[in-house]
Amino acid sequence: MKRDITPFLALLGDVPVVTDPEQVRRRSRDMTAHFSPVMKQDALEHVADLVVRPRDKADVLRVAAAAASARMPLLMRGAGTCNFGQGIPLHGGALVDMTALKRVLWTRPGAVRAEAGARLQAIDEVTGPQGGELRMHASTRRVATIGGYIGGGHAGVGSCTWGILRDRGNILGMEVVSIEEQPRTVQLTGDCVNLVHHAYGSNGIVTEVEMPLAPAWPWREHLVVFPAFEAALRFAQALASSAGLPTKLISVMNARTIRLLQGLRPFGDEGCDGTVLTMVAEPFAASFAALVAEFGGRISAQAAEGRGPWNSPLYEFSWGHARQQAERSQPGLVTTIGLYLEPDAIGAMLRTHRRLGQDAGMHFEVKRFDGQLGFQGMPLFAYRDAAHLAGVMRGMADDGAQVANNHTFGVREGGMKPIDAQDAAFKQAMDPYGLMNPGKLGVRADADAAAVAAGADLPTAGWRFRAGQGPVVADAGASGASH
Repeated sequence: MKRDITPFLALLGDVPVVTDPEQVRRRSRDMTAHFSPVMKQDALEHVADLVVRPRDKADVLRVAAAAASARMPLLMRGAGTCNFGQGIPLHGGALVDMTALKRVLWTRPGAVRAEAGARLQAIDEVTGPQGGELRMHASTRRVATIGGYIGGGHAGVGSCTWGILRDRGNILGMEVVSIEEQPRTVQLTGDCVNLVHHAYGSNGIVTEVEMPLAPAWPWREHLVVFPAFEAALRFAQALASSAGLPTKLISVMNARTIRLLQGLRPFGDEGCDGTVLTMVAEPFAASFAALVAEFGGRISAQAAEGRGPWNSPLYEFSWGHARQQAERSQPGLVTTIGLYLEPDAIGAMLRTHRRLGQDAGMHFEVKRFDGQLGFQGMPLFAYRDAAHLAGVMRGMADDGAQVANNHTFGVREGGMKPIDAQDAAFKQAMDPYGLMNPGKLGVRADADAAAVAAGADLPTAGWRFRAGQGPVVADAGASGASH
């Protein structure tokens, strides 16, 4: 039954809205249906009731108050590049387009603060002339917003050096608005930022984000080929462990994957089953070349960042973009996510390679995780059915990976973010009526969590974090959270 939006509209005043059904339907999509056949039907069926486009923070406060008073569900929206169902309105409501809030508010040595709708590339364009850039970014850097990246992302280009977004120091602060008749503006710092990070916009409207900066090196892109896949893995491990070589990207792929990536296919090497995509700081070219030679590799192609003959930045063939690029050669591909950590990361990855290598393209991203060097495995294979997908996930776990579930709408069920009583308490404090992205967080405060059916029963134990790494808060105003 269609929701009556009249009371909500009356409370919004002159905040811009879109009610045309076709425009609303288009804006109710993200990349989920394209990436996950398990979630595809649900992703296409669910549509918002309207789109709201706040122009500034005053509009955001009015939206929050109106939603609380009219009991209107809200779903926050950036560029819509997410693919875990973060941007799908499972219960309709108002889709809130935050892209007009796009100012870079300030920069200082080592840090930048921007509004949630600022695009990642636009932030770097401001900080770059001052010698800094974001430590990490999504492979969708050219269009993704900082609010969307923080709310739904977890790692990315730069994680081989800096770790994942959850790691301490990788998010410095954020401003979040509560959904109440009298909205509160809450400042989060320290570990408290992880209450909102990767929560799919379910526990407050993020209006500002403060991020640390890394040196803005002139980056050089390389394709390095190796006769054997194991040699490529060991080279990638050695490169990531070379503290003196600044790196931004280390992606390991087998020959099957390179053949799927049309832009990179000409630079593969017949007879070589391992290729490593890298971004290394330009001044360290000679040292990098020496490491390549030490492991028996060969640089088959290289270029300055974004100027390679593959016609895109090299990072657009990595992380989530790899599957998207491969789809151009073989539609119907799917991927899973496994975390491979020491002490037996390479052994575990080789087991996955031996088990799946004849049927799947191997794709491993080097990243640091919770203080450790590791690899994120995302094999590319043809989708058969949910049972086959579950079998691949179980096999990766048997190989030694910590397997997450990227085919479910639920944060808890996905396994990339631990959800506990503190998250439930913060959700209740910031969203007492359960209006923000209902059905996604998967805590008791989210009464609609049980409605998340698609993919939730796929086998996963999730990622295991060290004890003591989470926020410790009594309520939304304590220990790093202030009004």
